[in-house]
Amino acid sequence: MSHLADLIARFDPSLPLEHARTIPAAWYFDREIAELERRTVFAGWQAAARCDQVLGNGSFATADIAGEPVLVVRDDAGFLRAFHNVCRHRAAPLMTEPCGQVAKLRCRYHGWTYDLAGRLRGTPEFDGVCDFDRADNGLVPMTVAEWGPFVWVHDGMTASPLAEFLKPLPQMTEGAGMNRLRWSARKEYELACNWKVYVDNYLDGGYHVNTVHPELAGVLDYVQYRTELFANCSVQTSPLVPDERIGSVRSGTTASYWWVYPNLMLNLYDNVMDINLVLPLGPDRCRVIFDFYFAEQCEEFIQESISVADRVQQEDMLICEQVQRGLQSRSYDVGRFSVRREAGGYHFHRLLAAQLAGR
Repeated sequence: MSHLADLIARFDPSLPLEHARTIPAAWYFDREIAELERRTVFAGWQAAARCDQVLGNGSFATADIAGEPVLVVRDDAGFLRAFHNVCRHRAAPLMTEPCGQVAKLRCRYHGWTYDLAGRLRGTPEFDGVCDFDRADNGLVPMTVAEWGPFVWVHDGMTASPLAEFLKPLPQMTEGAGMNRLRWSARKEYELACNWKVYVDNYLDGGYHVNTVHPELAGVLDYVQYRTELFANCSVQTSPLVPDERIGSVRSGTTASYWWVYPNLMLNLYDNVMDINLVLPLGPDRCRVIFDFYFAEQCEEFIQESISVADRVQQEDMLICEQVQRGLQSRSYDVGRFSVRREAGGYHFHRLLAAQLAGR
């Protein structure tokens, strides 16, 4: 049995939660696991851009998803398209800015030009090349769809429909007023931990809130904190209690924390939504992108809300980086799950293991 197959086989997803063990520590730093995730886990449905970035014809947005360059563009007919952001000549990127407006897609390396539908139009000084057909050398497309505030991409033309993959998230948030919320700001963080450490932390059913987030703990009714599991997502809900420290910017009666496999989190409150997307930068590094959405609010409210989220994030960063170091200790291999709190984490590990095993 190969090293990779042996690592995958060491996790048993068939056990009930009360008997289950976590994925092995090596999954959080092994390079073969990281490469397999890049080719499988992050080739599935991924949030690649905000819808507001590609509203008009000729608008585009770029993303790097686990090392894969992605380009989303709205063509001249208003049709939304997605491509691998890689020129067919020498693999240089077509677009290098995060977003913008273009009339055509031109590689800055050798000047190859594509239209907004991805068809190759210009190949300077390429006369005399045998057996070359422009029609066969357009940009490589990706499946693309929209839901909520995001444009989603899938690296396969036979992907399951996005609505089916997200079920029941669209139905259960339909009345949450997401259509009233408008993007306000983005913050990015780089962490010295594997992306899965960050997801585990998010999915522990509030287990760490009282010890790691004392400020947030004053707002959440921990006793009534619950987790509900679905096919490719889960939601953690908690009643909110008044607290003068952050209650003014985390208002309403309930907090809903949605996770979508493998790496997207939506934190929903009344008139406020924080979205965090975690992307691997290597076996032991990741980037977390926070987008902040608000209904009509004053600037002071928005800035204080972002400040609260930043404080919580700094607390999560510290513990996640400490966990990453501990995972490489000779003393640790696997852990157990709290039956009351950590069903969401086991659900994540099962989905991940199934995909890595090709099931």
